[in-house]
Amino acid sequence: MAIYIVKRFFMMIATILIIATLTFFLMHSIPGSPFDEERTSNPTIQANLEKFYKLDQPTHVQYVYYLKSIATFDFGPSIKKPNETVNKLLARGFPISFELGMVTILVAVISGITLGTFAALRHNGIIDYAAMAFAVVGISVPNFVLATVLIQQVAVNWNLLPPATWSSPLHMILPTLALATGPTAIIARLTRSSMLEVLTQDYMKMARAKGLSPMRIVLRHALRNALMPIVTIMGTMLAGILTGTFVIEKIFAIPGMGKYFVESINNRDYPVIMGSTVFYSAFLVFMLFLVDIVYGFLDPRIKLHRKEGDA
Repeated sequence: MAIYIVKRFFMMIATILIIATLTFFLMHSIPGSPFDEERTSNPTIQANLEKFYKLDQPTHVQYVYYLKSIATFDFGPSIKKPNETVNKLLARGFPISFELGMVTILVAVISGITLGTFAALRHNGIIDYAAMAFAVVGISVPNFVLATVLIQQVAVNWNLLPPATWSSPLHMILPTLALATGPTAIIARLTRSSMLEVLTQDYMKMARAKGLSPMRIVLRHALRNALMPIVTIMGTMLAGILTGTFVIEKIFAIPGMGKYFVESINNRDYPVIMGSTVFYSAFLVFMLFLVDIVYGFLDPRIKLHRKEGDA
């Protein structure tokens, strides 16, 4: 396990470096400058701005400064918000995005596993058909479309919940529903399929023959083994949810990282774009690494490496 962790750690570093490099050169390949709007201002002021942000340097020199900022985790000041540093924007916006993402994951996992389990236990019944119909709709409808419908119907027409901002638990409900519906549907389908397979295994028949209660059979034996596919997709699902919050945050006017990221793209704010991209990439790669480790512990059948002489 220790050797595996060390290997995965260096793979994470390499992955982050590749993402950072691609982000840097893609940003600099786009025509134009962050100071295009200031073309009519004093040329001396514009030259000083480019010098301050090191944009007057050759590309390879800027790339070295960029790698240094990553190594020291100091992404410098924002171009469009000179009084704000990228680190401050991350510290302000990421906790809100993280909170929304974690609440969404919690709702999706609990709802999806519960729905999928009941669908498997009531196979070919009304609950099963209803759960799978919900799963199809949940997977098919994009979260930004669902968010618009929720705002229009629940917040505007029915006036049941606040439509936007982020100042109370009630403000979390609509964006959480918009984000969690798709992952809930995916988890429900996976749980149902896995449970149906597990329930036909020989050890499940043995558990019933021993006289164990149905609740204990489901919770202690069936569900534990049926959750392995869920753990497998949690890393990529977490990445999708956390990056999907960018659009949802914009729709619901949530002051998270999505707000700053979208603004930075519109304004060509290089430090914010590259800093937030590297930060999120590092976070998501680390979460994928944790999922791999947890999966290895949960399923003892998985071997991280073979000893010499093993077949």
